[in-house]
Formats: sequence, structure tokens, C-alpha cells
Amino acid sequence: MGESVEGTLGDVTSRNGRIALITGGVIALILGGVWAGQGMNLIPGSFMTGSRMWLSIGLIITIVGIILIALGLRRPGPGRTSK
Repeated sequence: MGESVEGTLGDVTSRNGRIALITGGVIALILGGVWAGQGMNLIPGSFMTGSRMWLSIGLIITIVGIILIALGLRRPGPGRTSK
């Protein structure tokens, strides 16, 4: 415990970590938007159309996507560097 994960996949302050957060966030945002749209009956033609469950799941995934994008775009604080 207490070991540094600097330079590895777990380092979200690195350039690759930030790109991964933004990419995952964009994917979650798109999927969440589609699922919410189907749940609201805006996108017909699926078993998910008009289902409140898919509206709820879509909204949750969309919020997660927005959080991931915000974390990826956040600038490093004082004392931390972006590699």
C-alpha cells in the first residue's frame, strides 16, 4: 500500500489517463443520451422505447459521462504535473 502508480494506467493526471477519461466520458454520454432518448419515446423501434427504466439508466449514464469528461479536462492542481 502507499505505492505510487505514477506513469501507469492508474495515473489519471498523465496525458494518457486524461485521454482515457475523456474518451470513456464521451462514450458514456452518447450511450446515455441514446438510452434516455429511447426511454422518453423520442427514438422509436426498440424494446427500450417508452420504458422509464431505460430513461433512468440513460440519465445516470449521461451524468457519469459528464463527470468523466470534467475530470479528464480538469487541469492539474499545484504541485501536480501533466505528463
